[in-house]
Amino acid sequence: MKCKSVHNKLIFFLEKELPVSEMEQVQKHLDECSECARFTAEMKNTLQILDNDKVNDENPFFYTRVKERIAKQAEEQPAVRPVLVRILQPVAFSILLLLGVYGGFKLGQAPKANIAGSGFTEQEVIPYWNELEAEPIEAFLMK
Repeated sequence: MKCKSVHNKLIFFLEKELPVSEMEQVQKHLDECSECARFTAEMKNTLQILDNDKVNDENPFFYTRVKERIAKQAEEQPAVRPVLVRILQPVAFSILLLLGVYGGFKLGQAPKANIAGSGFTEQEVIPYWNELEAEPIEAFLMK
């Protein structure tokens, strides 16, 4: 067996997940090859360190504490607040909407700007609002 194939199967060998025949072949190679044996020892130490550092802090009372905390929060919230929110929130939005509509009507009824005070009459200003009527686009593009 070659060193590369042993390196590919080494994790499975250390976890004892290889078939018996392959386990014997890998063990035979490790007995013969000192470099692979050293690599296997390092890998075994690394895996052992990782297994020792695993943290399994499973608290059997976690679910109970979370359930109690949720129940406590439900008890602390006053029952009156949701009713007030359900009533006052739409009322507040309706008032804001009515104020917006009223303000829009007032702005629409505002006196028009005094064009005469600016030195121009209304007939002199209107053609400049729509310049496409004043000059055809073809004439503009031909220049």
